[in-house]
Amino acid sequence: MSDPRYPIGKFTFDGPLSEAQRKKLIDDIEQAPAAMRAAVQGLSPQQIETPYRDGGWTVRQVVHHVPDSHMNAYTRFKLALTEDEPTIKPYMEDRWARLEDTRSTPLEVSLGLLDMLHNRWVGLLRSLKPEDWKRTFRHPELGLMPLEKNLALYAWHGRHHVAHITELRKRMGW
Repeated sequence: MSDPRYPIGKFTFDGPLSEAQRKKLIDDIEQAPAAMRAAVQGLSPQQIETPYRDGGWTVRQVVHHVPDSHMNAYTRFKLALTEDEPTIKPYMEDRWARLEDTRSTPLEVSLGLLDMLHNRWVGLLRSLKPEDWKRTFRHPELGLMPLEKNLALYAWHGRHHVAHITELRKRMGW
């Protein structure tokens, strides 16, 4: 049995990326909001409050986490494109997932946010020149992060969290 924490496997990066590989990853980011909507469509309020695994986040927390995380990623891209090797601030995603807005905000708010955010983000990503992909930011825990590696990470991240929900639905017969 596979690890339910990593339903599509752990993130790996085999860069540098070709133009075709970057295009595919940008397409994955573009498709993430629709994939998340499809993953949660028709779930009952009780199902939305179900953890995707023992000790894991609920579907609600996963849905709200993705735009939180992707807003940070979008900002990191913009910082790296406009500053020389900026140091970014990580955030405590587990604490964000327990805040009141996560508990009380309807899923549609975060789904809509994800739609609009990805619209802007994909526009930015498609505008980058080959040399832009070599720009970096410094992550205090992960070190120097090239933009093309960050692209691969967040394409994976969207698929990863959609799979948490779709695999839960399969296991539960929803």
